[in-house]
Amino acid sequence: MSNDKNATNLSRTFKYLLATQFLSRGIPFIFNTWIVRHLTEEDYALYAVQFHLFVTCILFLSREGFRRACLRMDVKCDGTSMGDIVKLMKVVWMSFPLGIFITIVVCLFVFWWQQISYYSPHGQAILINGFACILELLAEPVYILSQNFVLLELRLIVETVATLSRCLTMYFLIVKQTGIEKSIIFALSQSAYGACLFVGYWGYLLVFQKFRASYLFPFREGKVIDFDQQLSKMCILFTFQSFRKLILQEGEKIVLVWLDTPYNQAVYGLVDKLGSLVVRLVFLPFEESSYVTFARSASGQYPGKSKKLGNCLTESLKLVLLIGLVFMAFGPSYSYSLIRLLYGEKWSDGEASIALRCYCFYVIVLAMNGTSEAFMHAVATESQLKRSNDSLLIFSLIYIVLNVLLIRLAGAVGLIMANSLNMTLRILYSAIFIKNYFQGSSSFSFCGCLPSGWIILLLSGVITLISENVFLDRDNFWPSFMIHLFVGLGCFCVSSYVIYCREKPFIRRIIRFNDHLD
Repeated sequence: MSNDKNATNLSRTFKYLLATQFLSRGIPFIFNTWIVRHLTEEDYALYAVQFHLFVTCILFLSREGFRRACLRMDVKCDGTSMGDIVKLMKVVWMSFPLGIFITIVVCLFVFWWQQISYYSPHGQAILINGFACILELLAEPVYILSQNFVLLELRLIVETVATLSRCLTMYFLIVKQTGIEKSIIFALSQSAYGACLFVGYWGYLLVFQKFRASYLFPFREGKVIDFDQQLSKMCILFTFQSFRKLILQEGEKIVLVWLDTPYNQAVYGLVDKLGSLVVRLVFLPFEESSYVTFARSASGQYPGKSKKLGNCLTESLKLVLLIGLVFMAFGPSYSYSLIRLLYGEKWSDGEASIALRCYCFYVIVLAMNGTSEAFMHAVATESQLKRSNDSLLIFSLIYIVLNVLLIRLAGAVGLIMANSLNMTLRILYSAIFIKNYFQGSSSFSFCGCLPSGWIILLLSGVITLISENVFLDRDNFWPSFMIHLFVGLGCFCVSSYVIYCREKPFIRRIIRFNDHLD
């Protein structure tokens, strides 16, 4: 019984996923501060936007639907549910042929669209990136199985080693000046990442878990009747949804590569990697852990189910709102200073600092959308998910139009504005779903999600903006920056004290990683 409780413990799951994201995203962030100074704008645009978009399209379309659907399945690791494992693996292995097909289609499209020769360095880099994606897809079945067994420590170790491998491969090949084209270096580093994932996940399950081969490769076990039709339908449903979500998630990069210059692509890539660091470090693992917790808590019927889900959703939204408000309050005032410290005047005196200011306001919208959609996808019925798919199609069309219009008006800043408007629409849709789900129940209220002390955060934001305009001198940066920094530290300390006093029970539960679902 205690094992089941731990499996659905939001804070325990969040702890390990936060550590995973901190290492797998924090390491590239530190590495990025070095690589930006050693690449041209064109090379950085290729690394941060074009190749990132290529790999993301293949992997997201191939596996996102399977991850969403299969994590809803309750598989216990007590040795008595091997039949469930076989059914799960039969469905999960469908992602590999789908991934092969999508990889071939995307590669051919890129060669046709950019008129690239197969034998050119860029063409070879595309093929190597495709191979790297296949390596990751080969690891996907055991990744999903490990997530169902809540093997969070395994994911922490494997993804950290893979990230280090990618960064060290790139660092070694660039520093040693091997003469290899930059595009091929980027692709080789991605292959090193995929190889580590493949070896890490398969090695652990085959060596330490000692599953029978027939469980992991259940192609001869049973007949079609043993195939989980309901799970496969959910995978197909979520996979179709992933096409629309991809447009919403990466649409700005698609428009950027299609319409804008390599310099603006590099600016956006720089701001996106820096500004979205908090999203990847905190919000992404929190969204994943929330989804798992919501899905497991919503399965079955038991007394107090509505109250349990309501409390969990309230605390989840309160936490992401609190973090988002902190970045909205202090981020805009220190965007210029941060870019100058990390990347130099070359980037801080251009459009990058303005774009990062706007990104700080975008963060809070991202925070709310991720958690609210995680709840909707975890508890929605099949018919409700189909309606959600239809709404995503509408949002995708609106999003593309906004991107095309605003990129011509405001460049990288316009893309961030389009993202913010799109996320706002999606939040409204999720909010309507949540309101209807808890209709007639007092288990959840949107007012309860707003953290106490939010006014002091907004006041701190105003003070630090005034401080930047009054004290910060770009020609005499360091002395004036120290004054500006101490003003922000003072505001942050006062805000933290006020919020802690008003939200003491909530913050203590977060710090101690207590069970949020009690």
